[in-house]
Amino acid sequence: MSPLTKRSSLVKMKSAQFVPGSDDRQVAQQVLGPTSVGADDPKPHSVPRQWLLMAPTLLAVVFVTAFVTFLLPDVTAVASIGSAVALCLASPFLGVLERRLQPKGWRRDVLVIGAIALAMLLFGYGMARWLLSITPPQWDVAVSAGVIVLLVANVLLEDRLVARVAATVGLWIGATCVGGTVQSAWMLALAGAVGVAIALRHARRASAMGLGRARRAREQRRAEQLLAEFEEAGQGWFWETDRQGKITYVTGRIASLLGKDVSEILGRPFTGLFLLETQGQESERTLIFHLSTRSSFQDLQVLAATTGEERWWSISGRPVLDKYNNFMGFRGSGTDLTESRRSQQHVTQLARYDALTQLANRFQMDEWLGKILESPQVDSRTCAVFLLDLDHFKQVNDTMGHPAGDALLRQLAERLSSTVGERGRVGRLGGDEFQVILHGRQQREGLAHLARRIIENLSQPYLIDGSRVVIGASVGIALCPDDGATSDDLIRNADLALYAAKGRGRGRHHFYDDNLHSDAKERQQLEQDLRDAIATGALELHYQPQVRTTTERITSFEALLRWNHPQHGYMSPAKFVPVAEETGLVAQIGEWALRTACRDLAQWPEEVCVAVNVSPLQFANPALPAVVTHAIASAGIRPERLELEITESVFLVEDRSTEAMFNALKAIGVRLALDDFGTGYSSLGYLKRAPFDKIKIDQSFVRGATIEGSRNGAIIASIVSLAEALGMETTAEGVETLDELDLVRMLGCSHVQGYIYELPLSPAAALARLALGLEAAADGPRSSRAPRQTILRKVALEHAGHLYAGTIRNISQSGALVEGLWNVPPGTVFNLNLADSFTVTATAKWCKEGRMGIEFGQDLEIDAHGSLVFMPSLTRDRSIPTPLRQTA
Repeated sequence: MSPLTKRSSLVKMKSAQFVPGSDDRQVAQQVLGPTSVGADDPKPHSVPRQWLLMAPTLLAVVFVTAFVTFLLPDVTAVASIGSAVALCLASPFLGVLERRLQPKGWRRDVLVIGAIALAMLLFGYGMARWLLSITPPQWDVAVSAGVIVLLVANVLLEDRLVARVAATVGLWIGATCVGGTVQSAWMLALAGAVGVAIALRHARRASAMGLGRARRAREQRRAEQLLAEFEEAGQGWFWETDRQGKITYVTGRIASLLGKDVSEILGRPFTGLFLLETQGQESERTLIFHLSTRSSFQDLQVLAATTGEERWWSISGRPVLDKYNNFMGFRGSGTDLTESRRSQQHVTQLARYDALTQLANRFQMDEWLGKILESPQVDSRTCAVFLLDLDHFKQVNDTMGHPAGDALLRQLAERLSSTVGERGRVGRLGGDEFQVILHGRQQREGLAHLARRIIENLSQPYLIDGSRVVIGASVGIALCPDDGATSDDLIRNADLALYAAKGRGRGRHHFYDDNLHSDAKERQQLEQDLRDAIATGALELHYQPQVRTTTERITSFEALLRWNHPQHGYMSPAKFVPVAEETGLVAQIGEWALRTACRDLAQWPEEVCVAVNVSPLQFANPALPAVVTHAIASAGIRPERLELEITESVFLVEDRSTEAMFNALKAIGVRLALDDFGTGYSSLGYLKRAPFDKIKIDQSFVRGATIEGSRNGAIIASIVSLAEALGMETTAEGVETLDELDLVRMLGCSHVQGYIYELPLSPAAALARLALGLEAAADGPRSSRAPRQTILRKVALEHAGHLYAGTIRNISQSGALVEGLWNVPPGTVFNLNLADSFTVTATAKWCKEGRMGIEFGQDLEIDAHGSLVFMPSLTRDRSIPTPLRQTA
């Protein structure tokens, strides 16, 4: 074994004994062994556990003495000897008492003397009383018994000098108390004092010598321990070879990393620790060169021949020469470069991948798209680019915080990658914007199907920190070469398509077309005009009354945003409100609307209220309660006269902040209404938690509710029943005909809003209307459908290549009632042959008991006599050919 190997073994042996932080006395105990301490005892002068063996020794001596003398001791002797045996048997309990009390100095010595010296004193007294009471006295037997006991005591007490002296003195004191003289007592006392003094001096001297050696041993061990820890940590290691390049020493941890034992590596070539042939790197060829030329080398990077994870080492070495300059081998060290290389790879990863989602980043996506478009083969340059933007993601960030937003992005990235699969590459461009690139020629139908799947999958609920979160996605699509041949053109056009999708209501996809450039310019101009309108106060509030169905009295007005554009006139909120939401202007507009509505409300009768819409972005703003409170205080109105209309989209993020906002608003005293119920986030769970006072039934359920076969009436009835069960009022929106008014009143709606009572009024007109009183009278058409004419005509309906016979019972410009067809699913499209060479497209709206309502794809024309063009006029000359219109 080489000197280095021996040193390493010594390091391991001593480091295993060394206890970091131990004081000099503890080190002295480790170095000196049982000089002042028993081998098994934690503290000096403590009662040894093996002292328990003295009890059977004493009993054996008693039995032998009784056998020799043929006499038994008297009661006093038996009691004394028994007490001595009991004290010996109690030595383990005395040790436990010592550990609990932890006596120090003279207190510990008293314990030792009490446990050992007292036992020996009692035994000596008992034996002397027994043996000296015999005639003649048996001194020889007594001395023999004492010598035997002291020999055993010296063996059990080992090198405890104080305890041994205490045992000897105690035994003879006990004997002297029976048969001794005053002179013998003094001599015994003097001998005991001398013995104790010698024992204490020896203990102090041994302790001092031990402390000196301990200090030197501690310094050496600490140095060796540092070296051992350096090796065992795996960051650095040592190696040695002989002159043939075979390993004579290597750190044990390196052997374990290689999956081998040290004995298996010793004697093997040093180069066998590395994968040299498979890599062929310059540093590895240099290693072989240095070993063959016996020259020093430093910081050479090599790949370890590990069986598990890949590990890289940096090794250094120098040749070892004896005193005659003969080459003896190499010695050197190595360090682990694995983490350093991983860090370098991580930096490379960050340069090409998104750190949050692990998707390809913008740089890599641009690089890949560039390679496709620069392909030498023209057919290989075809591709499709999807740009995705998340709907309502900002609301998640604002309400739940950025960590929750990050968690949502990670889950969404997994869904998006799973949906696209192997068809294309997915990347994150930044924020909530993602990109998908599909290589190869793509059919628009297939792309549209994939876009719908992406939107559907990404719109499913997420679970973030125990909260249910729902967001949406919009997709813009551009194709190469149809929509651009360069990367910039494709990205720009896909971006325009994305804006078009978002502008058409979000949660949609849109293909690029040339008209989007003008749409983008129009959108930019609209944004600028909207900013100017806010700055100049060009926005207006109009008010539409809400009427109680039982009394037909106005109870409140809904504040509706209007914008009289300088060039385009009054503009629909559906066109400019999305722009305000995307640009962040909606908060400013919403605050203005609250102040204005409260100021106008102050001029109205006390029993009249006002309802103001609150956008999801406003609702997510923690400052909303303060804004509402300020508006109420400035106008000097009662809080319960203000009603805030909130849409279902505020529940896309169901967390504590939503509940806290509801509680804060109710604490102010305002009323809360759930607007457009049933058209947004579909979950009834929030109704039992949110403190709404009213549910507003969307006009999409009111329209068509009076048409035969429509299910809208059942939906309205269900909503009313639900609201009544929860103690809420209901308002039917968009009521325009007397039939619709009669229906919602019959179904139990408590309030009605729509053209049947009043159009939205300007502030001045609303004030004038209230001056006339709160009574309201319905005024409008009985039905919203076109006038129907009763006829009886056999017709043929064609669907999917099959012809079906039917009979038209009545007909109007927009549709007809057909008999003779059963179980037709709503939405089925027919080609309806009304007359020779006169065919129209019709869609089934409902079908019940052999009767079907159909809607024409295009309204029929009416002639000057009021008849449909394919039907003969009642006043027309029958000899004149009937006018026909060809439609598809």
